[in-house]
Amino acid sequence: MQPKPLTIVSLVSIGCHPSSGRPRRAEQDARAVELGLRLAGDNLQVVHAGSVEEEALRAYLGMGLSELSVLEQPAGADALPVLLDYLRGSEVQIVLSGSQAETGEGSGMLPYLLAEQLGWPLVVGLAEVEKVENGLAQVLQALPRGQRRRLQVRVPFLASVDNAAPTARQSAFGPARRGQLRAEDVQVVDDSLLASAQLQPARPRPKRLKVIKAKTGAERMKAATAKAAGGGGQVLKDVSAQDGAEAIFKLLLEEGVVR
Repeated sequence: MQPKPLTIVSLVSIGCHPSSGRPRRAEQDARAVELGLRLAGDNLQVVHAGSVEEEALRAYLGMGLSELSVLEQPAGADALPVLLDYLRGSEVQIVLSGSQAETGEGSGMLPYLLAEQLGWPLVVGLAEVEKVENGLAQVLQALPRGQRRRLQVRVPFLASVDNAAPTARQSAFGPARRGQLRAEDVQVVDDSLLASAQLQPARPRPKRLKVIKAKTGAERMKAATAKAAGGGGQVLKDVSAQDGAEAIFKLLLEEGVVR
């Protein structure tokens, strides 16, 4: 008996180019679509909660999709209730999303709220889905410094895709124009929290400077210009070329340069 094909939904949003600010496909959402295409092929369902007039959505169609479902709602509406209704009414096994939106609130809370309301497990930082069988999925979770952790999670589950996931394929112009944006009527729910919030561009947090406890100017100058002493270094002397190469390769693995 042939196994039943996977039913996978990828949730996408409108991205923002970091230099020009122009609308585009969101980087992590495109990786979620790429991962869904590799797992489900033509059975992949891609869903966006927003306006069907968004031209940037066609960049997702250009990845080889025949259609993209748009839960039609105006700007400022709450996407959580309409996505919950859509997912509850389907037989989806895996829901993939980005970790954080590039526009709008960008809080990164949507995957957590969806998983909580649906009562599903949530995998954060998904890098790869290795296999799905007997109601269980074996996945790889991305950890800091290039590490990976293999997990088993029951189906259905929701996962936020990490930058360690496969890079999204390029968007082709022809499929992007031929694909269809299929609008669906949904009950619009106003986002009262967003209406009362004040949005501002996200900025990197400044690093705290080390407090220099020095009394004289000379001591303060010496502390400010002193070279930091590293505690994790290793000096290799009189070792073979093989041992030296292995030590360098191990360091590159630990720093995430080589994966």
